[in-house]
Amino acid sequence: MQRRIYFDNASTTAVHPEVLKTYESLLEKYFVNSESLYDEGTEVHRMMEKARAAAAGLLGVKSNEIIFTSGSSEANSLAVKGVMFASKDRKHIITSQIEHSSVLNSCRQLERVFGYEVTYLPVSSRGIVSADDVRQALRSDTALVSLMQVNNETGAIFPIDEIKEIVKKQSHAYMHVDMTQAMGKIACSMKDIDLASVSAHKLEGLKGSGILVKKAHVQLEPLISGGEQEYGLRGGTSNSPADIVFAKTLRLALENQKKYHDYTAGMKERLLKGLKEIEGIEINSPDDGIVSTVNFSYEKIPSEVMQNALNARGFMVSARSTCESASNNPSYVLTAMGFSERRASCCIRVCLSYHNTPQEIDLFIEALKEIISHYG
Repeated sequence: MQRRIYFDNASTTAVHPEVLKTYESLLEKYFVNSESLYDEGTEVHRMMEKARAAAAGLLGVKSNEIIFTSGSSEANSLAVKGVMFASKDRKHIITSQIEHSSVLNSCRQLERVFGYEVTYLPVSSRGIVSADDVRQALRSDTALVSLMQVNNETGAIFPIDEIKEIVKKQSHAYMHVDMTQAMGKIACSMKDIDLASVSAHKLEGLKGSGILVKKAHVQLEPLISGGEQEYGLRGGTSNSPADIVFAKTLRLALENQKKYHDYTAGMKERLLKGLKEIEGIEINSPDDGIVSTVNFSYEKIPSEVMQNALNARGFMVSARSTCESASNNPSYVLTAMGFSERRASCCIRVCLSYHNTPQEIDLFIEALKEIISHYG
């Protein structure tokens, strides 16, 4: 069989063996509803609350500030729409042009259906929002500033520390940070942040599992109506095995963060060196982005053609956010960065992890050269 090499870790990650082992044992033994009043249900509820407290401790927040969700898309939607629905007088939101679709489409729905106003901030050629642009966009009726910490397509790191200081000092707006691509890769502080989204499956955890950090002072309207689960903010029977194992997923990711960073930085350096030796390759990721993500374009070969050719040679990569992978449109992230439509239509995203090897990088560069020689 052809060897398959996985370079799409921003899309999802393999489940950590320790997480998988714990999850399987939980599924087998602790399957009952956590809201049940009999002993088994009480035990599952206790384990969930223990996991909630552990996750809160790792993030430096209170236990009742952790809301279990199905992942970051739900957490982002709950943060954006939940805050705005709870806001009686302030109807203005600030976000950026390159947020994840779960944030952008929530904002567009609020505009289209409910008449809210949204400011979509531009980004620089490095793919980041200017803190000064945030300052200038703030209004007396701004209820929420929602920005990502790390961009999912390019790996660009937003100046969140600078931005949150401006928001706290110069407005009454809540600050929401989408930490989906940042957690476990760079330092993520909850200080002066009101809401934050985290997804387990980006951290070698389970799909369908995540959290929204919601500080105690934040007013939020639920999007999923139901019972009293998650403090009445997210109805529905709890996915208790996934919720319980989230704490272990987060702990392992944070414990491995330095090892992950240092090793993957070496892989990225090797990849960039190989890419820069190929005539016609353009690097779209900024030099100071996260160590795991490299976005590049070769303008003679469209993304879909390049992806299929790489797939045929055993490489699993993406072109843009996997949520947008069915679209043949140019990357809206690269377009917002000022790149041409052609360049944005010919991008490839390589996302590394500490599971990858130098040999895999070399094989990838070799395959890329063959494809360019054949198609380009």
